Amino acid sequence: MATTKKKTTGKTGGRTESKAERASVSNAPEKFTGFRPAALTFLRGLARNNKREWFEANRSRYETEVKRPLQVLVEEIDARLGEIAPEMVGNPKRSIFRIYRDVRFSKDKSPYKTNAAAWFYHRDAGHAVGTAAVHGGAGFYFQIAPGECIVAGGIWMPPAAALKTLREAIADDHEELRSILRQPAFKRAFGALSDEAVLKRTPRAFDPEHPAADLLRYKSFTVSRELSEADMSNAKLPDMIAKQYATMLPFVRWLNRVLGLPAHSRR
Repeated sequence: MATTKKKTTGKTGGRTESKAERASVSNAPEKFTGFRPAALTFLRGLARNNKREWFEANRSRYETEVKRPLQVLVEEIDARLGEIAPEMVGNPKRSIFRIYRDVRFSKDKSPYKTNAAAWFYHRDAGHAVGTAAVHGGAGFYFQIAPGECIVAGGIWMPPAAALKTLREAIADDHEELRSILRQPAFKRAFGALSDEAVLKRTPRAFDPEHPAADLLRYKSFTVSRELSEADMSNAKLPDMIAKQYATMLPFVRWLNRVLGLPAHSRR
């Protein structure tokens, strides 16, 4: 009597594993399990040896210990943003900042950044940040670096047209923004707006005695919070970051609404 044999290549707990089961396992999304200590070790080494020769000799360490875990982290945070802020997205190919520095206009010619970072942006806007983001909006930021692991959010050094729009909205009604910044949970998490880019005087277009003169002097509208190096190795880091972004969300949404980028209820 003839019998039919099933083609198999493995067993699970004494049971033969089917092709479909093996395919399902191999196609399962990679889970973030934390950055290994080697990630920060690599970044410390890069800070001491910021040269092309050293980086190329250690490129595989960067790809394995820093870039790949960061890509997985971005994917997991994007999934959480789908629930708490559907208009905000993270993309492993677009969200992660290049490790290479732009040294064209800098006295510091070190070729590499000594941090790894990602940007989560409004899906209706470009994913660029800073003065290059002509059509960009406010978003969320994450950075891992020795002694400088942070989460942040807002809009950093927006181009002139966007900055003018934000200042005009503040001049017309600054109380809504102040209310967001005064929320107890927000203040506990982030304190106040970052003062890294603030004019000494009120911009010429506005009355120096305006009740929002303090806010009108800002050139960037960002907040941040430090995370510990120990947090980086925690498998629950995506949840920790998403919680901070949820607290930041009213601030980011206010900025985006002013810039014509509305909140969405679903993806």
